[in-house]
Parts: sequence; C-alpha cells; structure tokens
Amino acid sequence: VSICGVSAAIATAGAINGDKKKLSVIISLVLIVAIPMMIFMPVIAKWIGLPDEVTGAWLGGTIDTTGAVVGAGTIAGETGLKYATIVKFSQNVLLGLAAFAISVFWAYRNHNGSGKRERVPLRIIWERFPKFVLGFMAASLLFSFFIDKELAATSGKMLKSFSGFWFNMAFISIGIETRFSDLGKAENKRPVYSFLIAQGFNIVFTLIVSYLLFSIMF
Repeated sequence: VSICGVSAAIATAGAINGDKKKLSVIISLVLIVAIPMMIFMPVIAKWIGLPDEVTGAWLGGTIDTTGAVVGAGTIAGETGLKYATIVKFSQNVLLGLAAFAISVFWAYRNHNGSGKRERVPLRIIWERFPKFVLGFMAASLLFSFFIDKELAATSGKMLKSFSGFWFNMAFISIGIETRFSDLGKAENKRPVYSFLIAQGFNIVFTLIVSYLLFSIMF
C-alpha cells in the first residue's frame, strides 16, 4: 500500500486472489488516514521547523495516495511540493516490480499444497498478475522517452479528464460496497490495527531518513 496507495492495494489483491470485501476495507483505511495526514503533516512540519526539502520527502514517502501527496505538498509550498512528488513518483515506478514479485511468490506458494517444489506454469503467474500495471508501465515509458514533450503535455491534459472520470467511477463503485461500520467488526480489527501500527512506524522512520538524507548528508 505504501507504494501508491489504492493502486497498490488493488494490484496486490489481484495477485493473491484476495477477498474483495477485505480489499474494500483496506482502501477505506487508506483514504480515511490519508485525509488528516494530508492536512496536518505539512502543518506539523512547519511547526517543528523542518526544511522544505525534508518536509517534501517526508510527505512523499509517508502519505499513501498520490493525490493526497500533491495536496500536502501544495500546502507545504513550492519546494515541498517538488520533493514530495519526486519521492512519490519514484515509489510509483516500483509498482510493476512489486506486483510481478508478489504474483510469482504467491503462485509458487499456493501451486502445490503438499509443500513439494514444483515448477509453476507461466499461465498461472499471468492470470494472477494485475494487467492494469502493464498499461501503467507502458504509458509511463511511452510518455517519458518516445513522445515529444509538447505533444505529451497536450495529450496528457486531454487524457487526464478521462483518467479523472474512470478514477471517480472506480471510487464510487468501491464506496457502494464499503460500509465504515465494517471497520469495527471483529474480523476486520486485525487488518485495521496492522495498518495503523505500520503507518505510525512509517511516519517516524521516514521522517528520520528524510532528515538524514536532505538535511545532514546533502
């Protein structure tokens, strides 16, 4: 989830054939936690006197969703936004590698229940691999290396409207299946606690690393 929030959660759930209801719970958690983090983390960073570079790296490395990172970076200022987006987009690039690694690992883990080592057909790995990641990687490579910058900027604006529409439709669909009351149910408490504990650790650890890298070492 820390790679790029909702997209990473969907990719992972597809790779392991995860429960859709649990996926909805995780997505709800990501969105619920991202909103206060987006608002309060830039304020806290200014309050404790962090340099803008450290603030941006902290925001980009901690907040799970790209949109919330941009929002928090905007609150932090121009330099903070720059560093936040660089760090977050660097994480997003890892989505393809992470999805492939999880697909392979889970396919080998579940292919043979007897525990014997057996070669896993590529078909099983392909079935588990989330296909939208391929589109993400292809579009990133195409617009980064093969399309003129002006054309990329023009077409990017047009495509962004389509992206926004389908992104909104996806969240509406998730919202229809999600009930916040489910977060308090016994079977969902462990994922909720795990997420909150991991997020708390991530906030502290990323702050330390960001301060070391952008304030002391460079």
